[in-house]
Amino acid sequence: MSKGDALVYDMSQSSEGSSSVFVKRDWLNILDNQNGNYQGNQVVLDTSQLANSNKYMAYREAYLSIPLIMTATSGVNGAATASMLPASQSVDYAFGLKNWFGSIVHSMTLDLAGTTIVQQTPLCSLWQSFVLMTTLSLNDVATNGAQMGFYPDDPLAWGFIPTGATQAGQGVCSSSNAESLSQDMSVFTTYRRYNKGFLERQRYFALDPAGAPGGLSGGATFSQVLTTQSMNSLYKSYIFNKVDANGTNYSVIQYQIQATLQLKHIHNFFQQIPLLKGLFLRMTLNVNQPTAVIGVGAGNALTINSVTTPLGGVSPIMVASADNLPTGYIYTTNAVDGAGAGATVSAVVPNGSANFQQQDTVTVSLAVGNKVLNTAQVNLAGVQATSALNQSVFLYVPAYTFNPTFEEAYLASPTKQIVYTDIYQFPTATVSSGSQFNFLITNGIANIKSVLVLPFFTASGASTVRPIASPFDPAGAGPTSPMALISNFNITVAGQNMIYNTQRYAFEQFMNQLQGCNAVNADLVDGLTSSLVDKLGFEQEYCYYYVDCSRMLPVDEAVPKSVQITGTNMSTQSVQYITFIEYGVQVGVDVLTGSRV
Repeated sequence: MSKGDALVYDMSQSSEGSSSVFVKRDWLNILDNQNGNYQGNQVVLDTSQLANSNKYMAYREAYLSIPLIMTATSGVNGAATASMLPASQSVDYAFGLKNWFGSIVHSMTLDLAGTTIVQQTPLCSLWQSFVLMTTLSLNDVATNGAQMGFYPDDPLAWGFIPTGATQAGQGVCSSSNAESLSQDMSVFTTYRRYNKGFLERQRYFALDPAGAPGGLSGGATFSQVLTTQSMNSLYKSYIFNKVDANGTNYSVIQYQIQATLQLKHIHNFFQQIPLLKGLFLRMTLNVNQPTAVIGVGAGNALTINSVTTPLGGVSPIMVASADNLPTGYIYTTNAVDGAGAGATVSAVVPNGSANFQQQDTVTVSLAVGNKVLNTAQVNLAGVQATSALNQSVFLYVPAYTFNPTFEEAYLASPTKQIVYTDIYQFPTATVSSGSQFNFLITNGIANIKSVLVLPFFTASGASTVRPIASPFDPAGAGPTSPMALISNFNITVAGQNMIYNTQRYAFEQFMNQLQGCNAVNADLVDGLTSSLVDKLGFEQEYCYYYVDCSRMLPVDEAVPKSVQITGTNMSTQSVQYITFIEYGVQVGVDVLTGSRV
């Protein structure tokens, strides 16, 4: 029988109409409690207004509307008149963000009716990035990527600079956005030169009103089709400020980014929550608001002078490689070559010049809200202190009104059990190249579901900062450090090995553990599955060592168990393993009052 025959028959038998479950859906929104002040790196929201609305709230569909402002400025020895890039070159794509807007979230706590049900876990965005990478499909990225700031980094587009500095930066570098076949065939890598994911994410907000749609010479600019005033009124993401310092070079570029972040992507609790009335939640997000200072020397050599992340988390800022600039240019032309100290010359100082006496810097900051929070940048000429976006974070939640017939059926069981998972995070000590490791992650956690081990190089050698903070490395927003593979790997829970035979080979980890872990149908059915990580990606920049530990008898779930990880670091670099343990939790809630039961 044809595979479609049964479907044709079932569709013919189906009813032509059915009663509406809901008679109305309204989108309600509330402001956070910060009044536009995010200097403390926190966003606090409570749902008391929504709890009093006498409507059923669908927090599974809710999202946060988060205004961001990214500001890049240049300077020589602190001078405000230095220039960033030659005016003949577009600076629109000089800066961008790491994968997914949720990378700004360092940790969160959630209180339900006055009781904390989600504990604060640092670096929680690393876990959520893994979940998204193994859950979403390519269609999800195509349809929802722009609203999420999500486009996965190309795992084949990385390079490694073990010493010194180059046009691509320092340490692990995957920030080239120059799309060119000839570059793919260069000696930089045997795979791909440019990171398509980085370029696509830049396109989400690098709209220049002075640019021409389609790149048509002589065509109308974007602002001639939609004015900047209209863009501001619509809260559109775009480049709202560019300053040409002296008629030759830019010294300031500012992006306003209207980010949306779905609650179900922040924590599994929101994925499992049912429709509830009167629910009082208090959510506290600790956010990453970093500042990166990039040194720019002769020959476009980029160095990391400093990266400041107040909470010690992921820095979402990425700085594009300078290798796509024309020959003979550096980011700034304020360099000394035989002239007096501090003099400005038009000639580029050659590599190795004995007269090179000073280095230009580019400072990039990211802030939640519509205000520039970097005090040094605010005082520079040409910098706009605020963008046109709203100054506060909004929470949007759909509110449903039931058809009375269906509401009666829904309330037949007024108490709902919300069964969800939470995470515990533990960073290991540094493991040197070729060394074996055996770490006790925890003495006891009950109802363990899975264990995830993420390897990252330590801040040593060319890179002076952790990979998750590097503006050239997409690590921490999906990718791990590249080729940080492990042999003789196993996870021990309560003295029992979770992997029957200790895993020695890369293909074993991917095929036996990682493949299909969060995918539709667990990747067991051809034709319908998901996940954005394949075997080649796993072996390059998505080195997820994941083991499902949920297979146990119900009587064992409540027993706290210890967790150990063992293996051998096969990388030539020293590695730290950030380990997450996923464990099950449940809470009872009254549907009508939102109170805990």
